[in-house]
Amino acid sequence: MATSNSTDFEPNVAEFIEEAYERCGLELRTGYDLKSARRSINLMLAEWANRGLNQWTISEATQTVTEGTREYTLDSSVIDILDVVLRRTEGSTTTDTQMSRVSRSEYINIPTKGTKARPNQYFLDKQNTPVLKIWPAPENSTDILVFNKMVRMDDADKATNTMDLPFRFYPCFVAGLAYYLSMKRNPQLTEQLKIIYEEEFRRAADEDGDRASFRINPSQS
Repeated sequence: MATSNSTDFEPNVAEFIEEAYERCGLELRTGYDLKSARRSINLMLAEWANRGLNQWTISEATQTVTEGTREYTLDSSVIDILDVVLRRTEGSTTTDTQMSRVSRSEYINIPTKGTKARPNQYFLDKQNTPVLKIWPAPENSTDILVFNKMVRMDDADKATNTMDLPFRFYPCFVAGLAYYLSMKRNPQLTEQLKIIYEEEFRRAADEDGDRASFRINPSQS
């Protein structure tokens, strides 16, 4: 028997919702059911952001500095900044220098915030529109901040939308939505569906981890 030779399975929002309702022992019947489920999806995506890293929501961005300017407003979709380097080009040589993250308290206690030099510290002020604050203040307008940002996933605005997540998270997504819907529509299944959801999320998150070589150097002493 021949295989399908197809790898394009990508349910839309309505299909995910239908599957989740079935796991609750229910059927998707009304427009309000659909609206309520979309709201649950968007709340669940906020929960996922609070749980930590989702690799597909991380991207690299750049910001050219301005001499003497310590604060840079980022897009409102940015949830967090994972790391920052300062990129400086001198002649034909480009060097990336790692910057250290500091806390709100550490940043506010810097006594000479107007000092100009090569920036080596940063603080992300997580407002509705986040602000990246660096210190010392840039000494030129040519250095570039290069950073890995974690951004919000796209909302489920329409039933025909597809979701902003890789296929390996589909089981987790459906399990989570079923759990959320059960709290509103079939509470006797909530505990059972939560267990399934947590197991699916753990499995997907483990697979989504950033793999790197692990090396132990024996002590020379």
